[in-house]
Amino acid sequence: MTALGEVLAVGRTAEIYAWHEGQVLKLFHNWFSLENIQYEQRLNRLVHEAGVPSPQVGEIVRVDGRNGLVYERLDGDSMGSLLRQQPGRVLVFARRTAELQARMHATAISLELPAQRARLQRKIAAADPLPAAVKQAALTALESLPDGDRVCHGDFHPGNIQMTSGDPVIIDWIDATRGNPLADVARTSVLALGAAGSTQTSGGVKVFLHLFHAAYLRHYFRLRPGGQAEYRRWLPVVAAARLSENIPELENWLIARARKGLPTGP
Repeated sequence: MTALGEVLAVGRTAEIYAWHEGQVLKLFHNWFSLENIQYEQRLNRLVHEAGVPSPQVGEIVRVDGRNGLVYERLDGDSMGSLLRQQPGRVLVFARRTAELQARMHATAISLELPAQRARLQRKIAAADPLPAAVKQAALTALESLPDGDRVCHGDFHPGNIQMTSGDPVIIDWIDATRGNPLADVARTSVLALGAAGSTQTSGGVKVFLHLFHAAYLRHYFRLRPGGQAEYRRWLPVVAAARLSENIPELENWLIARARKGLPTGP
């Protein structure tokens, strides 16, 4: 058995180690089930085979009593890291983010990916901090919004874009769905604007995040014109769904954003 190489990253569910040449091993903690690892493997294979820029996924292996998933090793840093190092390039990175997401949204996908609508319904139902009337309003609003058949990442932000020596590559596909691209754009907006609205974000960072988001959104709709009105209808629904993720410093902002645009809520 190949010994583990250097630790490249540490996350909540797993550590990333150097593995064979050109590969890394995502070694999961034992509380993370084999079923969930198999699910991650399947999602990554589906989007990669569909032609979306994503790392190639390999086999599941057992190392030191833990399950791991082999991935293609990517060079370079994440866009999120480069943004912190090179803040003067914020507009360039914002446009690259929009271009990569628009390319992803041009890709239709089979029914094998989970349905976006069902995912959002489950998350809204599990959003305990959301007042009952607002929760019902969000579920009702979701029912009126159209489905789609496009690859949607579900957590698309600069930290999940790897800037390699070639083209950028999208990573971390565990939340991928088949659905409406405008819901995916709304999710990216909620991530960026929510971070700006967090009680833990300083004033200078808030301005930076708003600048990034405005440039990203403007370029996305330049690449895929139309849909701004529908996008705005998705925003409170997606904010309501994010409340299921148990992020205390965002709760007040998310509840306020969920109320906005849901006239039946109190």
